Amino acid sequence: MNKLSKHKRIMILSLLVEGSSMSSAARITGVSFNTIAKLLTDAGNACAKYHDETVQNVQARKVQVDEIWSFCYAKAKNVARAKNAPSFAGDVWTWTALDSDSKMILAYDVGDRSTWAAMAFLDNLKERLVNHIQLTSDGHRVYAEAVEAVFAGDVDYAQLVKMYGTSEGNTDPERRYSCGECIGTKRKRIMGNPDMSQASTSHVERHNLTMRMAMRRFTRLTNAFSKRIEKHIAMLAVYFVYYNFCRIHKSLQTSPAMAAGITDTLRDVEWIVDLIDANTPKPGPRGPYKKRNSK
Repeated sequence: MNKLSKHKRIMILSLLVEGSSMSSAARITGVSFNTIAKLLTDAGNACAKYHDETVQNVQARKVQVDEIWSFCYAKAKNVARAKNAPSFAGDVWTWTALDSDSKMILAYDVGDRSTWAAMAFLDNLKERLVNHIQLTSDGHRVYAEAVEAVFAGDVDYAQLVKMYGTSEGNTDPERRYSCGECIGTKRKRIMGNPDMSQASTSHVERHNLTMRMAMRRFTRLTNAFSKRIEKHIAMLAVYFVYYNFCRIHKSLQTSPAMAAGITDTLRDVEWIVDLIDANTPKPGPRGPYKKRNSK
């Protein structure tokens, strides 16, 4: 069985986590698109397993949560007239929880923007924490119910609600692809006793930009969007492990995982390739060769 060299796999994964599409990675490396897709699947499985097993018993003080939009196969408004649209086609939301101090992504989930999705995501977050936290979200209506259901009051929870406005007569085409002008914010105490001066979503919202820059499938107005939900989830798993364990955060001068005390070692993409190999089942012994009967 042919296998990509370690150098090629490092090169491909490095391109993918630094904003290249799978097609451009195929052109740069001379590796077929299908081979890159298989590598992404293997890397996604290994990274998802590592994140799930390693990001545990985290001591965090302030956690910010948010959700970022993308889509698979077609935008929701276009699914009805899309040809052979699969069941997962449409809008996809990635929920993220970020530790404000270490900038580490503690938990993430992929789904819709419903209360049930919020509850599953927050339950994932809660299981990784060992202490009482202050939690801040935006004003998305599902958060309050989900936080109450998951944390049962054992959290200091506040919302930062942004108010947007538009300038009368503004016909700039850019307005189609960006939010309206933020004309003010309002902090709301929802549960517990949060420090309202620390109620902020700035860090997690800034991380949304990092995600869009680092994963081509999140870039707006391109044809690099995800075509299959499995590849979308796999890319997220690889990105979050790379971001947490391999990438030096500019303001911290260390990786988020090191800042959070999860590890004392700065990792790299070669280490991710080693994770893939460790997660790949070893081939069993081949059976005895039997010669066909010839007639």
